[in-house]
Amino acid sequence: MVQAKTWSLTKHFDGFPKDSDFELKVEELPAPKDGEVLLEAVFLSVDPYMRPFSKVRMNEGDVMIGTQVAKVIQSNNPAFPVGSHVIGRCGWRTHTVCGGTDLIPIMPDWPQDVSLSLALGAIGMPGLTAVYGIEEVLGLQKGETLLVNAAAGAVGSVVGQIAKIKGCKVVGSAGSDAKVAFLKELGFDEAFNYKTVGSLEETLKKASPDGYDCFFENVGGPSSSVALQQMKNFGRIAVCGAISTYNDTTPQTGQTAVSGAHHTRL
Repeated sequence: MVQAKTWSLTKHFDGFPKDSDFELKVEELPAPKDGEVLLEAVFLSVDPYMRPFSKVRMNEGDVMIGTQVAKVIQSNNPAFPVGSHVIGRCGWRTHTVCGGTDLIPIMPDWPQDVSLSLALGAIGMPGLTAVYGIEEVLGLQKGETLLVNAAAGAVGSVVGQIAKIKGCKVVGSAGSDAKVAFLKELGFDEAFNYKTVGSLEETLKKASPDGYDCFFENVGGPSSSVALQQMKNFGRIAVCGAISTYNDTTPQTGQTAVSGAHHTRL
């Protein structure tokens, strides 16, 4: 028998998540049956979507949702040999027994100098979100100017790099000087710390006096209302998230209540 440690949601979040909202439990797992595998977690994802999704997709007492990179340590499924790695929606747990239906195999020739954690980041869901938002929602074209907030995050940092590859001017907003320095390393044309600028409106105007063709929205809230006023005629906005509002105890109303729905075209 294998013991699994799991983080369970003991109480739905009220405002900012607290340690007391979680409980570490231990459970005994059965041996895998025919077609099943035993997984051992290597990396767990901690993503913004978990905060709002937990309210509608979880009951108190459930194991916290989330994706993980896991190693197959026992297998009764030939599609997933022992020693191989997979991506699975197993939640916050150290070990899982499951069938192979919802598992995505990681290619066996994954480069040794590339961390498997990137299968949950730039080479995983956040990276695909960036690609989809740029290509399918924004239709970003060479020579256009793109604004992206939460630009140093898993999605925003990939958005900016793809936009530069496409030959665009990229302006990024982030929440610390260290993050701004990181954006400069990635090749962003302009980057600023929204917490320390005197006027967000003036900062955006200075970064791109002619306005913005595209806006990749990850933050929501009042800052987005300012950014909306900087859009060019017929500008495009990809609404990927609204992380600034996720911990609000009272829902915002009006223009600042930007939707958290993924990949929406406005």
